[in-house]
Amino acid sequence: MLRHSDIWRALDRLAGEKGLTASGLARRAGLDPTTFNKSKRVTRDGKLRWPSTESLAKVLEATTCSLAQFVSLIDSNASPHRHIPVLGYAQAGEPGMFDERGCPAGDAWDQVAFPAIDDPTAFALEITGESMEPCYRDGDVIIVSPTASARRGDRVVVRLKTGDLLAKVLQRDGSRSVELAPFNTAHPKLNIAIAELAWMARIIWASQ
Repeated sequence: MLRHSDIWRALDRLAGEKGLTASGLARRAGLDPTTFNKSKRVTRDGKLRWPSTESLAKVLEATTCSLAQFVSLIDSNASPHRHIPVLGYAQAGEPGMFDERGCPAGDAWDQVAFPAIDDPTAFALEITGESMEPCYRDGDVIIVSPTASARRGDRVVVRLKTGDLLAKVLQRDGSRSVELAPFNTAHPKLNIAIAELAWMARIIWASQ
């Protein structure tokens, strides 16, 4: 018997295989970004809400996924995916979203299914806007690891003690300061004192 949870699990798995969040999958299919949000899967009175056949058809076309491939994702024994926390990049800069180690905190985080992510502390950020072009575009998802060591040339996410969140390229990691280069070379490099850093984490994967 086909269950409500089976269809939504398949959509989540398809999004993960394409490197997208549920909202990113909806956008790619030309739908409202909130169409597949977890809050939309059950009505306020507790009634199960199923995705429409039209929405599914648009998703399959946009992802070049055949119906047979989608059905295979419904199987609970399909290739394993791990759910990791995900949040919009802009929202991640708000207070209370991370603990002192740089791991997700609070209940604002959603979850997204991704294959082959082994780091139990990893989290995902969904890019919005054009500020990180040409490296990352609106709707891209980056996977960030708080435990992975970062070396010169790595792309990193840095949180300052002021609460500001920066995604940059690590140019130098010194004992007193770090030098960060922007993705857009039209902007200047930043030199930030170690005392001003809350944490720095390496970007280990991106959907592109």
